[in-house]
Amino acid sequence: MRGPTFLIALTLVLSASPASASSPVPEDATPYLPPPTGRHAVGTTSLHLTDTSRPDPWVPTTNRELMVSLFYPAASARGPKKQYMTPAESRAVLEEAGITTVPPDALSAVRTNAVVDARPVGRRHGLPLVVLSPGYLRPRATLSTLAEDLASHGYVVVVVDHTHENVATTFPDGRVAPCASCEVLHDPSFWSELGAGRARDVSFVLDQLTGPLRHHRGANLVDASRIAMGGHSVGGASSLEAARADSRIRAAIDVDGVLGTPVPEAGMSQPVMLLGRQVNYDLGAPGAKSWLDAWPLLSGWKRWLVVAGVVHPSFTDLGVVAPQLGLDFGADVSGERGAAITRAYVRAFFDLHLRGEPQPLLDGASAGYPEVSLVEPSS
Repeated sequence: MRGPTFLIALTLVLSASPASASSPVPEDATPYLPPPTGRHAVGTTSLHLTDTSRPDPWVPTTNRELMVSLFYPAASARGPKKQYMTPAESRAVLEEAGITTVPPDALSAVRTNAVVDARPVGRRHGLPLVVLSPGYLRPRATLSTLAEDLASHGYVVVVVDHTHENVATTFPDGRVAPCASCEVLHDPSFWSELGAGRARDVSFVLDQLTGPLRHHRGANLVDASRIAMGGHSVGGASSLEAARADSRIRAAIDVDGVLGTPVPEAGMSQPVMLLGRQVNYDLGAPGAKSWLDAWPLLSGWKRWLVVAGVVHPSFTDLGVVAPQLGLDFGADVSGERGAAITRAYVRAFFDLHLRGEPQPLLDGASAGYPEVSLVEPSS
């Protein structure tokens, strides 16, 4: 099995090796996402959006089409659960990673917790909205654990598939969009164009959710004055760029993403949290330079946190699901623990900046999460 493929320092693609023979996975085991920790059941719906005002940046002969998943607090946990990925998306993810030890459709069978088109909770127009953006090559499904958990705590969450920037996006009519951007990956302007394009994607989605789509389940719960964004890898880096471009985004989180587009000299006033692997983002570590360069330009509330013992996929569903499939990423921290850390710190950030609830967890060491350290650069 081939090793990990590096696509510049901005992203680390999924790679894994079979688990040792001493810890076999039962043949009838079905992989699953951990249950949400909030008091609400979770509903979900998928939206197919077309921006008729903008050509696709990677396939300019077509308009920009996006698939998004909307998660929201629901009145009941009863009903059909969301399919995690389509078989085509599962096959593309595993093929890109060179993984042949599990069936090609294995990821399409992952059990989720969100009920398709469930009735939302009765409250209207009062819930904060969080936008999530996945890493390069990764489908939006890979942030489902985080999205479900936030929704169970009373957030509306929209996870955006940035078409042609992941291995496969399936549309309702059966079309599967491939990674067209991969053809120009090594162009000098690639990462800056990708970040700017993702910012435009997010602004378009926000226009839709706070305007024409308010009648859709979940969208009619949104308080348009309380919007924030987060993402993983290049999705995290893009969150800061989207927040700078769209003032509706009040706060942003970068989870384990090198900042490919530097923060401009004018700086950034929205609250920002940087959360990453200790091995790559502690002071002096290989990936820390872009965070260190940005740090003095972040003029609002800010935190820089690193997590020991995790690897790049530990912040996503892949860190949870891969071990269930007998795949080993080499993390010292278990997949469930990585998910718990990610959910706790991301939710604390949004609770602070969208709900105004004090969060001591973000102010220093925590006995409950000894893996997490606060980095305090001198500049």
